[in-house]
Parts: sequence; structure tokens; C-alpha cells
Amino acid sequence: MTTSAARGGWRMRLRGLIRKEFRQIVRDPSSIAIAFLMPVALLLLFGYGISLDAEEVPVALVAPQPSAASASFTSAFYGSRYFAPRPMPDMAAAEAALMAGRVDGIIRLQGNFARRLEGGGSAPVQVIVNGVDANNARMISGYVQSTWANWLAQRAQAAGGELDMPVQVEPRIWFNGEMRSRNFLVPGLIAVIMTLIGALLTALVMAREWERGTMEALMVTPVAIREILLGKLIPYFVLGTGGMLLAVGMAVFLFDVPLRGSLWVLLICSSLFLLAALGMGLLISTIARNQFVAGQVAIIATFLPAFILSGFIFDIGSMPWALRGITHLIAARYFVAILQTVFLAGDVWPVILPNALALLLMAALFFGLVRRNSRKRLE
Repeated sequence: MTTSAARGGWRMRLRGLIRKEFRQIVRDPSSIAIAFLMPVALLLLFGYGISLDAEEVPVALVAPQPSAASASFTSAFYGSRYFAPRPMPDMAAAEAALMAGRVDGIIRLQGNFARRLEGGGSAPVQVIVNGVDANNARMISGYVQSTWANWLAQRAQAAGGELDMPVQVEPRIWFNGEMRSRNFLVPGLIAVIMTLIGALLTALVMAREWERGTMEALMVTPVAIREILLGKLIPYFVLGTGGMLLAVGMAVFLFDVPLRGSLWVLLICSSLFLLAALGMGLLISTIARNQFVAGQVAIIATFLPAFILSGFIFDIGSMPWALRGITHLIAARYFVAILQTVFLAGDVWPVILPNALALLLMAALFFGLVRRNSRKRLE
């Protein structure tokens, strides 16, 4: 009888704490803004603002002696979506445009281009690329080589022959056939956003209780510390899940990112990650009893590492070995791998299961530290 009464009292106290927290969320719109407005703003900002695709790149075309062959060659660049060609009268004008930043590259044909091409000899084309942005320079060089190879193949086909190349490459692109960087970036962006949402939502909770003096009132009640923590966790887990579903909906319907995996797998893995993020926020809030300090620590300790070291933009395999080791401590690393796999490849279990297990262990670790650092005392 006593045990059942104790259980009933525990449930009643927990329901009361959850109800209190939901009322606090309704009265304080900052939590709703963090959960719903922040994902929308960040997805719109990063989804449309960040792109690894190089399209309509301004390049200078220099053909000192126009001919049918040079016109045919330059038309390949005019018909490409990757280039915005700008004809230049000579190299001096092209170099001036490159120095001024009006073009990102120069494509120069020799004066005897047509004669050497029709004579069966080599007809070299000079390509000068602005290498300040190394990644952009590599892409421009690759696009020029691809356009040049396609033009040669079309020319050989028009002549009734085949292009004599020792190696024939037939590329097959899996998972992201359109090669849209947005398909790669938006799922990773969801992980970064959920890191910030989960950490901020709970980092400010306990700190706010200490600042307003309501924590002292909770301490003198029969409520156990685990009930206080659950009363804080459950409402913000529901709020974070709503923000996550909003972000996934925007990714699929606004940015046209394919969702090839199971929605249930995505929800389960997202819940594990959200628990880890909320645990990080609760751990911060148990240490910092000031909302401003807790918010700053949450941004520095969670958002920045998730943005830089999760593989969201920067390839982890290209990092120095020391940084690669540090990335294993970042929960967003595992969630980014899951999201990109579920969205683009489907339910690939050799990728999903190890990363989901890592998220589960990290969530357990954070909540263990939170429980250890939380005491029902005022000092």
C-alpha cells in the first residue's frame, strides 16, 4: 500500500512539474522562438546562403584570330551552366579583369588555333585561374577540362569518327546524382541546428530557476532531484522534437532534399541525438547559474564544434590526426553521418547502427554527469 502510494505521489509530482514547465514555456516565448523560429531562420540563411556549387563563373575568353573552330570551341562555354563567358580583345584586357576580380579565370586560344587543330597537330589552350580560393580554382579547372573533353568528343562525332583516347571513363554517381551541394549541406545543417536548440533550451532552464529564486522553493519541497531533472527534460524534448520535424519538413519540401530512408529510423536517431544535446545543455546549466553565462557556454561548447568538427562542411578525413580524434567527442559528428545517410542513401545499417550507439552512449554519459552534479542543496 505504501509502495503504491509512493509511486502515485511520484507520478503526481512529475506531472505537476511538467505542467508547470509547459506553462512557463507558453509564458516565455523565447523557448518557442529557439525551438521553431531559429530552425527556420538558420535553414533559410544557410540553406540558400551556403553552396559548394560553382555556377555561372565569370571567365574571360581571348581568341585573337576568330575562326569557325574557335567559335565552335567558345560556344561550348556559352552553352554551359557553369560559365558566364566574357569575350576580351586581348590578354592585357583579360589580365586586368582578372586582377580587378571581374572574372575568375582566363581561357586563351592561340592565334594559330584553327590551323594547328585542322592540321592534326596539338592546339594548346591556355587556362589561367584565380587561385586565391583554392577550392573554387580546382572546380573551375575541372569544369574547363570537362567542357574541353565534351567539345572534342562532339567534334569527332561530327566528323564521323571517334575520339582516340586511351582510357574511356564512364562515371556513375551514387546517392546524389544531381551533385547538388544543398543535398549534402541541409541534412548536416539540421544536426548543427538541433545541437544549438537542444543545448540552449536546457542550458537556460536551470540557470533561469536560480536567477529568479524559484530553485530555492523547489529545494524545500518533497520533489526529488531526478523528478526536477525529468520535469525539465520532457517538455523541452517535446519542444525540440517539434523543431526537428519542422527542419526535416523544410529540407524535404522547401529545399527538395530526397528522404530515401525510413522516417521512423530518422525519428529514433534524432531522439537519441536530441537527448544527448539536452543532456549537454543540462550539464552546462548545472554548472553555470547565470543565463547569460550558460547561453555563451552553450554556443561555444556545442554550436561551434558542431559547425566545424562534425563533417557538416569540412571533411573529417582531411583534418590532422589530432583534430580527427577530437571529432569523436562531438555528438553532432555521429548525427551528421546518420542524417546524410538516411536522406541520400537510405537505411544503411552499417553506418546507422554504430553512430546511433555512439549517440546513446553520449546521452547516457551526459545524463550521468548531470545526475552526479545535481544535488538538492543551495550551496
